[in-house]
Amino acid sequence: MNLLDFIALGIFTVLWTAYSWITERGRLFDRVSLTQAMSAERARWIRNAMRRDLRMIDTQIMAGLQNGTAYFGSTSILALGGCFALLGATEKVFAIFTDLPVVFQGSRAGFEMKVGGLACIFAYAFFKFGWSYRLFNYCTILLGAVPMTGEIHKDPAAADLAADKVIRMNILAAKHFNMGLRALFLSLGYIGWFVSPYLFVITTALIVFVLVRRQFFSEARQTVLESMS
Repeated sequence: MNLLDFIALGIFTVLWTAYSWITERGRLFDRVSLTQAMSAERARWIRNAMRRDLRMIDTQIMAGLQNGTAYFGSTSILALGGCFALLGATEKVFAIFTDLPVVFQGSRAGFEMKVGGLACIFAYAFFKFGWSYRLFNYCTILLGAVPMTGEIHKDPAAADLAADKVIRMNILAAKHFNMGLRALFLSLGYIGWFVSPYLFVITTALIVFVLVRRQFFSEARQTVLESMS
């Protein structure tokens, strides 16, 4: 670990923090993010669910969201186990790396620190996916507590409050899911650090660029905004 390594790690942290802040803010200058637009669509979905007594469709959608979250959670824990396996075979892996001419020659301790950092990223992603899965579970329960169509007119204020709870919980679950997914994406950039700090910065900047494009300049964003207009 030398000065270049610490500078690259600092740039990685700054880019991750900046992208997270922009995404959570929901705007880049005057452009609404895809996540923000989808939050509005989530609200429309729950409001539509209030107009039908048979909500099997809505529970199936919720189950699909949970299954996707569980898949990425399982992937994160497997990747975390792979990091520990890599630490157990450090000598063999480090010997292979040091024989490659494109790899910057570093110490074994530095290699182990990099693997430990990668394990921390996967652990962070796992906790985010795990909490998101739990929140989607809560969201399903809250959806079941929404009054039936015939009972809404008796107490519209209570029905609106119940729907708002579902909407907020759904958006919060999606927020944590996105944070976990963001960590997995950026872990790909982190892998560049095993080659050199320069590649670490380049791969991280490239991934952040792709993520910003998807959030603010993609066809998917345009499609969602057109459906809202």
